[in-house]
Amino acid sequence: MSQFEPFISVYQGHLLAGCDEVGRGPLAGDVVAAAVILDPGQSIIGLDDSKKLTEKKREQLFDEIRAKALSWCIARASVEEIDRLNILQASLLAMTRAVQGLAIQPEHVLVDGNKLPKWHYSAEAVVKGDSRVAAISAASILAKVTRDREMVEMDSYYPGYGFAGHKGYPTKVHLDALERLGVSPIHRSSYAPVKARLEQMNLL
Repeated sequence: MSQFEPFISVYQGHLLAGCDEVGRGPLAGDVVAAAVILDPGQSIIGLDDSKKLTEKKREQLFDEIRAKALSWCIARASVEEIDRLNILQASLLAMTRAVQGLAIQPEHVLVDGNKLPKWHYSAEAVVKGDSRVAAISAASILAKVTRDREMVEMDSYYPGYGFAGHKGYPTKVHLDALERLGVSPIHRSSYAPVKARLEQMNLL
């Protein structure tokens, strides 16, 4: 039995996009979103909530999704946009960009969570959609692999913070590094631990 059967969309056509974002919780880095229209004629085995999959499995599915999907797009909202808009609005903006960036525009969009962007698309919000809807799962995998890779790259630009390990999330290692090294250019100044450190450094 498919783990995606409990959710039945009001839309039953083929040009159905799933959309999800990754990176609301981290103290650093962009929030990354993806949108995917799967091909009903090409099955992808193993789709699930990206957080439940191993890194190896996500990497494998990342390539397979891009090869088999009818259309896919990865987009983002920057650290500056997160600080200016707030993380919810920045996440909705990133998802809007991902759907708008699809080469094949969808007839209906299923969005993970309980809020929809303000857009013209026919859409539904699906709570826990990344473990209930295959297209949302595929989007979550594209977004997570992309963001994780970027944070590994950022580790070489800003050594000492441990970005390759914690991916920007507020672990003890990260908070200790923030205290020791101060705030980097990719930290989100609107987030409490970063804001507090900036105030200590007399930069706010």
